[in-house]
Amino acid sequence: MPSPFVTESLTDMSTSFASATPVTPDRDWWRRAVIYQIYPRSFADGDGDGIGDLPGIRSRLPYLAALGVDAIWLSPFYPSPLADGGYDITDHRDVDPRLGTLEDFDHVVADAHRLGIRIVVDIVPNHTSDQHPWFVEALEAGPGSPARERYIFRDGTGPDGSEPPADWRSHFGGSAWQRAGDGEWYCHLFAREQPDLNWDHPEVRAYFEDTLRFWADRGVDGFRIDVAHSLAKDLSHPLRSQPNLDAVLPLDGTDPLYDREEVHEIYRSWRKVFDEYDPPRMAVAETWTPTSSRTYLYARPDELGQVFDFSLLKAQWHPEQFRSVITRSIREHSQIGGAMTWVLSSHDVPRHATRYALPLDTDLYAWLAGDGRGVELDEATARRRARAATLMMLALPGSAYLYQGEELGLLEVADLPAESLRDPVFERTGGELKGRDGCRVPLPWTSGGPSFGFGADGSWLPQPDWFGAYAVSAQSGDRGSSLELYRSALALRRTLATDDDFAWVESGDPEVLRFARRDGWECLVNFSAREVDVPGRPLLSSTGDLGPTLAPEAAVWFVPSAPV
Repeated sequence: MPSPFVTESLTDMSTSFASATPVTPDRDWWRRAVIYQIYPRSFADGDGDGIGDLPGIRSRLPYLAALGVDAIWLSPFYPSPLADGGYDITDHRDVDPRLGTLEDFDHVVADAHRLGIRIVVDIVPNHTSDQHPWFVEALEAGPGSPARERYIFRDGTGPDGSEPPADWRSHFGGSAWQRAGDGEWYCHLFAREQPDLNWDHPEVRAYFEDTLRFWADRGVDGFRIDVAHSLAKDLSHPLRSQPNLDAVLPLDGTDPLYDREEVHEIYRSWRKVFDEYDPPRMAVAETWTPTSSRTYLYARPDELGQVFDFSLLKAQWHPEQFRSVITRSIREHSQIGGAMTWVLSSHDVPRHATRYALPLDTDLYAWLAGDGRGVELDEATARRRARAATLMMLALPGSAYLYQGEELGLLEVADLPAESLRDPVFERTGGELKGRDGCRVPLPWTSGGPSFGFGADGSWLPQPDWFGAYAVSAQSGDRGSSLELYRSALALRRTLATDDDFAWVESGDPEVLRFARRDGWECLVNFSAREVDVPGRPLLSSTGDLGPTLAPEAAVWFVPSAPV
């Protein structure tokens, strides 16, 4: 099926807004939206310094409009020392000078809205940078000062206070406590440069409510809430033990650090802020915990309305895993009235094309630590499975979140040299884990050039030679490419996905998943190594073939045949 779009020239990314459909007020746009995540430093470089920026994003908005997305989610673009890729923030209400200015941001919002694209921004409320004015003040003020009450400072343990106050662990490896120069310790669930805020403090709560208003007043349509489950903590003395991070959480909201009942009171107050606007601003929670019935509580209508369900992202290429995940997510969301979310890749995990192509028993992180050696990655398998999984995801009810570059079929860059790595995970684990840089390599826009069209002379993470074959320019107009499949799928989805009804249909084959949407169309996913019959008229397939059979490891959307 040919793409319904005409790709913009990569040498002239200007566009006429006259033909675009501007954003119009819609309270529920996010319930069935396709939202495209941009990692700003790796999307497009507008000034040629090797770092992606807001002018670069603005120049590529026509590409995103042609792709057919409803919104873009911007990962942090705020001032940051970059100890954790921008998630260590010194000012939550400004733009990092390396990425542009507030005026540049306003231009992105205005141009995106004229193109019919909404804007979602990251809010990072669990911690600040250690260079944030509040934390600098806290260190200077010393123990017992009011400035320290905005964070979590405690005396150490042991005879001389030289041991951490508790056994809490950092997600990036090692203790979650760092000793300050005066002997007190501060909590950091992530990097030592990211001190955790004390959400029992009224100034902290007011600061973030005002931050939400600051961006909403600038035209932002929604917010993605980073580590939404970790704000409320039990800080009563003595501090309770939590040595296992969030791997094993009680299902009653009593864990000392994660998913506590009190966190929902915070988001009910945020909902009041969102509802000050017309239409109300949307929000989606990131809760990187094992999925349980509690995960979906963040999506209650009087709280954030949406929560990332990462269980599909965590599932392997296996029909029963996919079926189980989809069944639970739809059931749980229907019980609380939230909007469903689906995601296969993000800035925090290896790209799904790579994950699906590796054998089921592969230790993914050991494979990455070994620069991708030891287990052969078959690119043809990666292509087939990633395209099939994507078509399946886009056929599901709810919102679909895409990560930049997945529309190009990009693989994980597993062999980044150690001297190039920026993720604090690499340093905190003593090199045992390579971290997340392999999915953050800047995008290839053109087949050649020193940075494949990303910028002028280079990029902040090195791009592999094979990126050229995956570039936008190499795929545009190629009816068999991943890019054209995404364009066609998003265009067709707009006409088909008009409600949230969903039902499994018995396929008669345990290696074939089949489900129906009330609008009169269905999706078939073939996990087997053989062709299977398509029980109806094909509309779009992951292989591009609209014949009567579906190839191995492929998916198809179709209108079912009338029963005989």
